[in-house]
Amino acid sequence: MDIKKLFFIPLFIGLAACCFKAAAATVDTVLTHSTAMNKDIKAVVIKPADYSNTKKFPVLYLLHGFSGNYSDWIKKVPAVAGLADTYHFIVVCADGDFAGWYFDSSIVKDSQYETYVGTELVNWVDKHYSTITDRKGRAITGLSMGGHGALFLAFKHLDKFGAAGSMSGAVDIRPFPDSFGIERVLGKYSEHPDRWEQNSVVNLIYLLKPNSLAITFDVGYDDFLYQANQELHEKLLERKVPHDYTVRPGAHTWEFWGNSINYQALFFSRFFNGIK
Repeated sequence: MDIKKLFFIPLFIGLAACCFKAAAATVDTVLTHSTAMNKDIKAVVIKPADYSNTKKFPVLYLLHGFSGNYSDWIKKVPAVAGLADTYHFIVVCADGDFAGWYFDSSIVKDSQYETYVGTELVNWVDKHYSTITDRKGRAITGLSMGGHGALFLAFKHLDKFGAAGSMSGAVDIRPFPDSFGIERVLGKYSEHPDRWEQNSVVNLIYLLKPNSLAITFDVGYDDFLYQANQELHEKLLERKVPHDYTVRPGAHTWEFWGNSINYQALFFSRFFNGIK
């Protein structure tokens, strides 16, 4: 083989690798502030490679599950950074505390995560990054507790989010009166059933009108939350609220969520680009 060709091959590979590295998304851990809770809270912000202050970018808010934190997604599914590059949006991995459930608790003063994620964090991101500052440029999704949180926040804050998703979401919290720390923020179900009823996603569909929110959610057939997601799907059908709902093989695992986020990212990209 021609020696010039042998030299060219590794040189080309090296240049390609350098170009790929230069085009990678930027992953930052930032310190935000919650006035409602009077404390600083960390978040991960992923900027696409083509990020620029001269252009406005849509934002996908990504929520973690029970016992997790803001860093879960980027640690467990590093490919999320590549999705920011592929679809040219900013990804913000928010913190919802170990078991904050993205509620504003009436009994725990430093657990006001509806206000924090739904208002304070959104305002902080819009102030510090070049974003589309209306609901047409915002989407929110998450896994398990975060799947509940994403739909809960979007249903209640239609002025902030134009699209929402859930992966294996705990969309009905009532079956878990003694689990996952929910009673810490809502009180015991036996003593405050109204709080549990009012904060279950399946009971908040009345807040939606057809086409008021772009919705996608999925669950594994072997997931212990399968039945609750099926019920949410049926209730949305009854009220004629358009949505994408997918059941795939799988359980309550990172393998499932790492696969799911690829489909949801495409869904949100189409929303951001006005594709129905």
